[in-house]
Amino acid sequence: MALSHSGNLPHQGGIVARTAATILQWFDSDYFPEGADVVRKRPDRFEWRRCFPFAFLHLGCAAVCWVGWSWTAVLAAAFLYALRMFAITGFYHRYFSHRAFKTSRFAQFLFAALGNTAVQRGALWWASVHRHHHRHSDQEADTHSPIVSGFWWSHIGWMTSSKNFPTDYGAIRDLARFPELVFLNRFDLVVPAFFAAVLYGAGEACRAWLPQLGTSGPQLLVWGFFVSTVILLHGTLMINSMAHVFGSRRFKTDDHSRNSLLLALITLGEGWHNNHHRFMGSVRQGFYWWEIDITYSILKLLSWCGVIWDLRPVPEQVYAEAAALRSETA
Repeated sequence: MALSHSGNLPHQGGIVARTAATILQWFDSDYFPEGADVVRKRPDRFEWRRCFPFAFLHLGCAAVCWVGWSWTAVLAAAFLYALRMFAITGFYHRYFSHRAFKTSRFAQFLFAALGNTAVQRGALWWASVHRHHHRHSDQEADTHSPIVSGFWWSHIGWMTSSKNFPTDYGAIRDLARFPELVFLNRFDLVVPAFFAAVLYGAGEACRAWLPQLGTSGPQLLVWGFFVSTVILLHGTLMINSMAHVFGSRRFKTDDHSRNSLLLALITLGEGWHNNHHRFMGSVRQGFYWWEIDITYSILKLLSWCGVIWDLRPVPEQVYAEAAALRSETA
């Protein structure tokens, strides 16, 4: 199955051709006239032309100066942050990247679409990048290692490099067999655009029929989409840029991954990163009850409701290893 355009157009050099290709890729993220493999072989470099989507999101936050605020808008932003963070941590990460549990095809699609609203590309691209990270963690080939490339590159610079833009469908063959997931991945701006339109419409409906809520279409759009999405983006990216630098190390892994309660609170449990790198297949990253892992708690609830099943636990030998290491340092 052909998943990207390749070899159909003559090579066109120059900034105009590159800019045109970039704009087309905003609408079809599998559009590569020269072929995706050629793009992946480019050197990593910061590219201004790929900064526009990030600049657009951040500049949208400045509109709070015009739309003001209301408790309705602020609470909506907080709720949408938590909901979409769970879609990223529970499904983009623990399900699509690591297959830590099973679910139905419908639920798989539903949570892939929900994760899409976070404007962090499609679930297949996200999973392919993350699987690559685990294969090369803190090595030269790691796409976003702060140890190798520093804070800013690992936080957001790597996302501006065209080298990292194509989806490596070969790394996610188990997911690429679902055409609906490929569609969401390829046209990854469709869902965010629809989500933004729904927020605007909901805000206008509130202004017309529930004026006591004190909100409007523009206000709910700015807070529920722009502000919430930008905070969510940086919260997620902090795992890349900070979870290999700050925190404690329970396990002697081959990388610099660390555990951090603060990052765990920000990301609903992803901050237990050293745990995760020791056994990435577990559905839980807070290995002990005192390690707050809100994502795992929600996934347990979904399993009780029958939405997901076959949750992969932490193996007993991993707990035994942790106990042995703890006794060594006691």
